[in-house]
Amino acid sequence: MYLTNVLKGGVLAGLMAVAMAGTASAETLHMFNGGEPASLDPHRVSGDWENRIVGDYLEGLMTEDIGAEPILGQAESYEISEDGLTYTFTIRDDAVWSDGEPVTAQDFEYAFKRLLSPEMAADYAYLQYPIKNAEAVNAGEMDVDELGIEVIDDKTIAFTLEAPTPYFLDALTHYTAYPVPMHLVEELGEDWIQPENIVGNGAYSITEWVPNSHIKAVKSETFHDADNVDIEEVMYYSMDDISAALQRYRAGEFDILTDFPTDQYQLLQDQYPGEAHVAPFLGLYYYVINHNKEELADPNVREAMSMAINREVIGPDILGTGELPAYGWVPPGTANYDFDEYQPEWADMDYGERVAQAVQMMEEAGYSEDNPLNLQLKYNTNENHQRIAVAIAAMWEPLHINVELFNSEVAVHYDALQNNDFDGVGRAGWLMDYNDPINMLELLRSDIIYNYGRYNNAEFDQLLRDSATILDMDERAEVLREAEEIAMDETAAFPIYYYVSKNVVSPDIEGFEDNAKDIHRTRWLSMSED
Repeated sequence: MYLTNVLKGGVLAGLMAVAMAGTASAETLHMFNGGEPASLDPHRVSGDWENRIVGDYLEGLMTEDIGAEPILGQAESYEISEDGLTYTFTIRDDAVWSDGEPVTAQDFEYAFKRLLSPEMAADYAYLQYPIKNAEAVNAGEMDVDELGIEVIDDKTIAFTLEAPTPYFLDALTHYTAYPVPMHLVEELGEDWIQPENIVGNGAYSITEWVPNSHIKAVKSETFHDADNVDIEEVMYYSMDDISAALQRYRAGEFDILTDFPTDQYQLLQDQYPGEAHVAPFLGLYYYVINHNKEELADPNVREAMSMAINREVIGPDILGTGELPAYGWVPPGTANYDFDEYQPEWADMDYGERVAQAVQMMEEAGYSEDNPLNLQLKYNTNENHQRIAVAIAAMWEPLHINVELFNSEVAVHYDALQNNDFDGVGRAGWLMDYNDPINMLELLRSDIIYNYGRYNNAEFDQLLRDSATILDMDERAEVLREAEEIAMDETAAFPIYYYVSKNVVSPDIEGFEDNAKDIHRTRWLSMSED
C-alpha cells in the first residue's frame, strides 16, 4: 500500500511539473537538484545545489573539464612569473555576456573587489585570500583598491599573490572567482540577479525561476563554445524529498538525480544496472559541536561522544553505499598532503571496549541515568541524514545522553548553523572547493563563518596563517598536519565519514563522468536521440 501511494504521488507531481514547465523538447535535461537556492549571485551562494546552476550560467577565467580538472575558461592563456607570485591572464576575444556586451578584465576586477568588500559580507570570500591584501581588504583594514589585481587592458588582468599558491588555478574555477556583469550590476544593483534581468557568460542563460519548484535555463548562443553544447534546455528541480525524486526518476520524469535514498541502492543496482553512480570524492560528512554550550566545553565529554560513534557500520550498514569511516578532518587522497589519515588512539579499540570507556568518562564528568546530558541534534531534511541521526542518537544513549532530533529544510538549517543557533550538535558536510588541505582545515579557523561550532584555538589559527607563507611544500604540509592533530585531539568536531558521490543517471545521458569533485557541468553532457 505504501509503495502504491508513493508511486501515485510521484506521477501526480510529475504531471504538475510538466504542466508548469510547458512543452519540453527532446533535448531538455530534467535534473533533481536538491534544496532551493538561496540566490544565483555567485557572491551569495554556498551550496553544491547552487553551484550546479551558477556554474552553468557563469564561467571564470578557469573552468572544469569533464573530469572536474581545471582548464581554460574565459581566458585563452595565462602566464605565471618565475617566483610563482604573479598570474597574468588574457581573456578570449569571443568572451561576451548573453546580452552581447564583451566580457572584460574590468568585469573580473569589479567582481573580485565586490566579493572581498566588507559591505558584501560574502561568506566564501576567504577562498580568494591567496590574492595579495585580500584578507586585509575583506576585514576592512585596507582599501579595496589595494587588492593585488591589476587591469592591464580590457582583455588582460594580473593577480599578485601573498605567496606561491599551488592550488590557485583550481581556486579560480570556484564561483567566488566568477565575473559579474559590471554594466548591469551598477545599473540595477541587487536586482541584476532577477530572472528578467540576469545575464551570464556561461553555456546557459537563466530564463525562469519558480521558487520551491524549478529553475529553467536555455543554451546561450553567445557562449564561446556554443557549437559544442548539445543540450538545449535544463530544468533544475528543487525538492527535499529524495524518495519522491527517485519515484519520478523511475517514472521517466527526471534524467539525473544528484542524490538518492541509500536504502534503495540495491534496488537501483538490481533494476537499473549501471544507472546509480557511487564514487569516492573529496568531502567530509561531519557533526559540528556547539563549543558555546557549557556542557560541550568539556573536551572529555566531546571525546566520549566521538568514541561512541560506530563509524564502521554507517557506510556499509546504515547507508549501504560504502562510505569510509572518518576519524580525521582531511580526506585521504588530498593533494599536497602525503599523510595517512589521522587516527585517535582509541580508533583501533574494540567497539564495546570503547563504549565502556566512554561511559566511564561521562560518569566522571557527572552524568548518570538520573542526571543525563540533554542536547539537540539538528539536521537538514533528508532521509539519509535522518537515518544517521537516529543511529547516532542510539549510540549515545548508553552514555546518559538524551538527544532531541530536530530537522528543517536546507536553507533554514544552514542559516541556523552559521548563526551558531543550535543547542548541541548539528549535521554538516563539506565538498572541497579545491584540492588542498587548507580548504578543509580553514573550516575550524576561529574567524571563518563556516566554523559553525565556534571552535577556537589560537595555536591552530596561527599554524594556518603560518602555512600561507611557507614556500617549501613538504614543510607547509607538516605545519598543516600539526594543525589537524591539534583540532582532532581536542575533538573540535565529529568527523563521521568521507563522502562518496551518489548520482543516478539515465542511460540516455552521455558525458557524465564520475570525478573527485562531483562536478558535472551540463555543457559536457548530451542526450541520445532515442
